[in-house]
Amino acid sequence: MTLTLYDYWRSSASYRVRIALALKGVAYERVAVNLLAAEQLAPDNRARNPQGQVPTLIVDGVPLIQSLAIIDWLDTAYPEPRLIPAEPLARARALAQALVIAADTHPIDNMRVLKRLETQFGADQAAKDDWYRHWMRLGLDALEAMAGGDKYLGGAAPNLADVVLVPQLYNARRFALDLAPYPRLVAIDAALAELAAFQAAHPEQVKPV
Repeated sequence: MTLTLYDYWRSSASYRVRIALALKGVAYERVAVNLLAAEQLAPDNRARNPQGQVPTLIVDGVPLIQSLAIIDWLDTAYPEPRLIPAEPLARARALAQALVIAADTHPIDNMRVLKRLETQFGADQAAKDDWYRHWMRLGLDALEAMAGGDKYLGGAAPNLADVVLVPQLYNARRFALDLAPYPRLVAIDAALAELAAFQAAHPEQVKPV
């Protein structure tokens, strides 16, 4: 099976997929798509990804889009280690935690939304940063309350929620969000940062030189 990942080094959704691939030890080719140069909107990328976004994972010529859908496919094609639990209650919990970020926080804080705030409503950088931090806080407030006392959100081993958490905290630090109200999430993030798969997927490891 041949896998090719089209991504941007600092894209949260791309970061999630890189983590999942690394956790599962799956080999793939990586092709960078420069969002700052609007390469995601070029015809060749739209042919792969009709949304004009990243990531896209090409599997034997078949394009898969949307990070959580890609990770779900990876869990089916490469079952170990499982990232989306099989047990129904654990599965619902992991999906709920992941979707707090992936469905309700990240989409309204991504680059195209921030750009729209600027071009249509005249938001300056300070206003965009305030917007970003506001929605980030709401998401992290909820996720902190949902976090248990285990080493990871997934318990004894990372799961989908952990895969989604790490890129979001990376962004939180980029935008200078105060993380003091989130001691459980910060502790979990620190534990995940010790794992080789999370280190290999980090944006600094794939940043253009």
